[in-house]
Amino acid sequence: MALRVNGEVVTDEAIQFELDRLVRFYSEHMPWEQVQKQMDVLRKRAREQAIGAKLLMMEARKMNFAVPPEEVDKRLNAIRQEAGGEEAFREMLARGNCTEEMLRYSILMDRQLDRLIAQITADVRDPTEEEIRDYYEKNRADFVLEDRVQVQHILIRPSSVSEADRVTARSRLEEIRRRILDGADFSDEAAAHSECPSGRRTGGSLGWLSRGTMVPEVDSVIFALKDGEVSEVVETPVGLHIFKRLAFEAGGPAEYADVAEKIRNLIRHQRRGAAISAYVAELRANAVVEEG
Repeated sequence: MALRVNGEVVTDEAIQFELDRLVRFYSEHMPWEQVQKQMDVLRKRAREQAIGAKLLMMEARKMNFAVPPEEVDKRLNAIRQEAGGEEAFREMLARGNCTEEMLRYSILMDRQLDRLIAQITADVRDPTEEEIRDYYEKNRADFVLEDRVQVQHILIRPSSVSEADRVTARSRLEEIRRRILDGADFSDEAAAHSECPSGRRTGGSLGWLSRGTMVPEVDSVIFALKDGEVSEVVETPVGLHIFKRLAFEAGGPAEYADVAEKIRNLIRHQRRGAAISAYVAELRANAVVEEG
């Protein structure tokens, strides 16, 4: 059933986008089990936020904030580079049934929305250190650090779904692993051979990972390794991997210094959200929301 706001459709994709954003945010501030228990509530919030986002976009369009053409060009060129060049950019547009002018207009709308949000939240103040400390003291039970490991990996993807290509990819990765066990540097091998962007950028570093961050078949491997140990080849839906564990940190109650910045961001997010919600409520009072 189509959801419409003032005659304009709110797509299922827009609602899913808001849900994904809510889940990501709350996953950073509470255990995953708590997030899962709140999914019904989060789905309802996602629907409301998608309606609010549509109202804000319509308002930004109506207010027609000035956006310099070079600002739009800069973002458009960044997207072109992220896509991998002009040809890949054109292919990306074609896959999305989009034209460059449509994308340019979308960027313009996003920038106008940014200006509207900045105007709405201009008077929102950041929390003081005293307020952050007070929040921590009142919510200590919510701030527990999980066990985590620091990991590097190398990814090799089979060139097709055929068994022969999977065997070839595994053989290639096992040869890389043998070189590492014989003394080759893991970071150098990742930079030279990994098909994950982390290989080229950071020598295969995945940073610090808590339990449950990765798929179960990876989780069980990286937490079973010893520091400095390199795993056997691991298969996932993404491809074939080897992992090296660099360090381990046991979980436990979080100290204030460990979570102060998270609390600062949480309070800031809540305050900005309250200001935006109040503004949206005014728009919503005069809006026509239909489903059917």
